[in-house]
Amino acid sequence: MLLCFVVYKCAVSPTGDRLYITNRYQNKLHTLARDGTLLATYTDPALRGPYGLHVTPAGQVLVCGGLSSTVLQVDREGSRKLATLYTGEMDGVMWPWSVCYSSTTSSIIVGQWGDDSILVSRVE
Repeated sequence: MLLCFVVYKCAVSPTGDRLYITNRYQNKLHTLARDGTLLATYTDPALRGPYGLHVTPAGQVLVCGGLSSTVLQVDREGSRKLATLYTGEMDGVMWPWSVCYSSTTSSIIVGQWGDDSILVSRVE
């Protein structure tokens, strides 16, 4: 029996027209149309073990590289990196597992598996 673990996390765009999914075993972020058509696949050495995934109300895609200790911002199409938000211990990130943007506090919240801590950073 072959077991495939393809979808690890998923998130929907604010307009509902795109679905973003992480495949942590292949180190990929996939973007699908509402009908399931594959629109883009994003890979990056800075995105090893993509775990957490969040789409902000403005449509910004945030994804955690759990094994690479990074949090990236990817474009709406899911095809290219816009920014590396956090990387490694210098930024206080180790094995990021979840990410969320709070519009109430204008903060990015990162849950970390390695030491069970939460990183909260205000953004403008």
